Amino acid sequence: MRDPHAYRLGILGSGKGSNAAAIADACAAGTLPARVAVVISDVANAAILDRARERGLEALYIAPGKFRSKLDEAAEAAYLQALRKAEVDLVVLAGFMRILKGEILRAFAHKVVNIHPALLPAFPGLEAWKQALEYGVKTTGVTVHFVDQGIDTGPIIAQETTPVLPGDTAETLHARIQEVEHKLYPVVIGALARGEIWVEGRQTVWRNHDREAA
Repeated sequence: MRDPHAYRLGILGSGKGSNAAAIADACAAGTLPARVAVVISDVANAAILDRARERGLEALYIAPGKFRSKLDEAAEAAYLQALRKAEVDLVVLAGFMRILKGEILRAFAHKVVNIHPALLPAFPGLEAWKQALEYGVKTTGVTVHFVDQGIDTGPIIAQETTPVLPGDTAETLHARIQEVEHKLYPVVIGALARGEIWVEGRQTVWRNHDREAA
């Protein structure tokens, strides 16, 4: 039976699952007022599923269907069914390498969030830390945003900066960015769980907090 007081998270991911682990650990520690109801991956042997199982969480592989970059219609229906069965309040993308365009976004309007390893709108898309390094910026960072029909175009919730240091490689910069991700994402999800964040047009309002993103 569902705990009526628990804010339930459904995490989607395709890779190693370091953000999923950080979120689950914050829930277990009580610093994030939520629980992970289900972890779903489009990759059968993804490490995110192993990390979930190690923590006693429900971990599902659901095949993505025939497309390379998005879920096909049947797959999206299966994902939505699993999320509804788990009674999730928020869908959390944690390295999920598929674009969501259909029923999930309609069913969870302003209830799907993503974390991106750059300061959007700069460097959207894949391997944003490499894009930043190759461009030569001195500062990059992390963005948490709501998900819409575009690629990394949804309303921004929060951002944190990360310096690009002399001698940085793609690997060292990415590692430093991930450290920021693992702290910022649970904080944002906690604010969502407490009802402190909402969207007004393109503006994301964060009540009782010094963050407010446009």
